[in-house]
Amino acid sequence: MIHIYTDGSARGNPGPGGFGTILQYKGHEKELSGGFRRTTNNRMELLAVIVGLELLKREDIPVRVISDSKYVVDAVTKGWLWNWQKKGFKDKKNIDLWKRYIPLHLRYKPTFEWVKGHAGHPLNERCDQLAVEAALGQNLPADRGYEAENP
Repeated sequence: MIHIYTDGSARGNPGPGGFGTILQYKGHEKELSGGFRRTTNNRMELLAVIVGLELLKREDIPVRVISDSKYVVDAVTKGWLWNWQKKGFKDKKNIDLWKRYIPLHLRYKPTFEWVKGHAGHPLNERCDQLAVEAALGQNLPADRGYEAENP
């Protein structure tokens, strides 16, 4: 099984934000992170999942996403996402990211596990550290999706 640990962070919400993602498979580990000059925590939480899934190359290995984001975990596991999609994402935020996520979900069919944030889970804590460091970076790029929705 491939494990994808994720976290996102935004300072000010909206404000500078970042995501942290760790992929684990058969004793190997890969860390990823990135930051943006103006974004939200929910966007970074969702982007962390997307970035992890986008790195996968094989569809025949089960994938488990471990996240402290109720927004992301509940949207998928409680079926909210599919209702939002049916309604054309009317009055929803982060449409660009959800539309980017959907084909990845259909391809890899990940399962989700929610973990309490800032509760000592070592890989969740590391993802948080990656996200915060990314948000503190210099010359952060624009989060075009956020800025398009919120000019």
